[in-house]
Amino acid sequence: MPLAGRLAGGPALADDGPRPPALAAGGRGPAPDRPPREPGPVQEEALSERGIIARHAGTVLAGQLATMAFGVTDTVVAGRYSQEALAALSVGAAVYITVFVALMGVLQALLPTWAELHGAGRNADVGRSVRQALYLAVLAAVAGVFGLLFPNALLQGTGVPAALQEDVRQYLGVLALALPPALLFRMYSTLNQSLGKPQLVTWLQLASLAVKVPLTVWFAFGGLGVPAMGAVGCAWATVVVNYLFLGLALWLVRTDALYRPYAIWRPLEPPHWRTIGQFARLGIPAGLAIMVEVTSFTLMSLFIARQGTLSAAAHQIASNLAAVMYMVPLSLAIATSARVSFWLGAGDMKKARGAIRTGFRMGLAMAVLLGCVVLVSRHGIAALYSADPQVAGVAAGLLAFVALYHFGDAVQALCVFVLRSYRVAVAPLVAYCVLLWGVGVVGGYQLAYRGLGPWDAQQSPAAFWIASSFALALLALILPLILWRAVRRFRLA
Repeated sequence: MPLAGRLAGGPALADDGPRPPALAAGGRGPAPDRPPREPGPVQEEALSERGIIARHAGTVLAGQLATMAFGVTDTVVAGRYSQEALAALSVGAAVYITVFVALMGVLQALLPTWAELHGAGRNADVGRSVRQALYLAVLAAVAGVFGLLFPNALLQGTGVPAALQEDVRQYLGVLALALPPALLFRMYSTLNQSLGKPQLVTWLQLASLAVKVPLTVWFAFGGLGVPAMGAVGCAWATVVVNYLFLGLALWLVRTDALYRPYAIWRPLEPPHWRTIGQFARLGIPAGLAIMVEVTSFTLMSLFIARQGTLSAAAHQIASNLAAVMYMVPLSLAIATSARVSFWLGAGDMKKARGAIRTGFRMGLAMAVLLGCVVLVSRHGIAALYSADPQVAGVAAGLLAFVALYHFGDAVQALCVFVLRSYRVAVAPLVAYCVLLWGVGVVGGYQLAYRGLGPWDAQQSPAAFWIASSFALALLALILPLILWRAVRRFRLA
């Protein structure tokens, strides 16, 4: 029996006659009386599972790297503007990313829901589910804007120097305007990924980078009547780009033939709270897990800021590169999760397990390759980020730890996304809290400022990277066991 038919849900959401229950909530009603089907297009049927995952992941990766290039652009431009601007960007970006990625995780957890419905051939129910998810997106945007506009407790509680706080507040105040369109665009991206058609999203992301780069340089350094704004200029460029490309995404949903079978562009039904509650039961733990993951970075940045602008700037380079590298396993995890959920919705458990094995083989191979490249070329990479030889020298040392950190990061990303396909989200959240916060952040703080066991206080950002790498190594051992148990339990159910 398909996963979509294992649990019952709520009543119908629209006034268009009887239909299976809980369709909009994630395909939890009975599946249609049809045999499991392969993906629609003939050319996709001819591809191996590895080819499908590779093509999907490669397309997602291109778009994700374009989006990550926003951060790289801001880092490079701020670094060229001044060390102070780069330090303010380091702290402000850490806070913004914490808020954005946590809320993004809530919406991204809809991917297995929509992929299951797609695998079961329930096209109209995909559209209903998307429209109900808009209510969740609005709630997430309101919460996020509030957090960005009032960051004082976080900045003061973590000891960010007073000289940086005003610049950080201005930066976050501008980015509060960019958050709502960013979340809605992420929801559009998740929809396309669940349908196995991320190409339109990728083209939009690549085009947005072509607009973002010149705008960032212009707004940061000024010219043509625009004053030089430093890090705040980077934020204003992001605002302009986010609204422009959200508008293009909405136009595509309204007009492109890809979305026509799903009837997405219809009048918005009233909130169906049972449906939204089912979204939240998967999305909130998933979002909180991502928040814990990202706040481990955020707290690192805030605690490292105590060591001065040199350490903060060097850490910003290391964390930015780590985030860029993470896009590779993230893309493979998204593609693998989409395929696993598709086959679960179609009722083929064997092919779902095959997709898991294929995704993990590809992800681990890429993690080893990327780690080796960074380890060998870390000095050249650091020099590309900053013209300041002191900043580049400290950053090169941190990049050696980034190479080790990345392997654990890749394993945990693959596990967490596939676990969502099996509706497991709480166990990864608990593991993240204990290891990323307890071992990574607390252990890093102890090693940096108080000493840990036989080691004296390091007074260096490297202490946080050592502790976080160890925490991820433990996650890379624990999460595969949780995944194995989830798959086995599902087979026996």
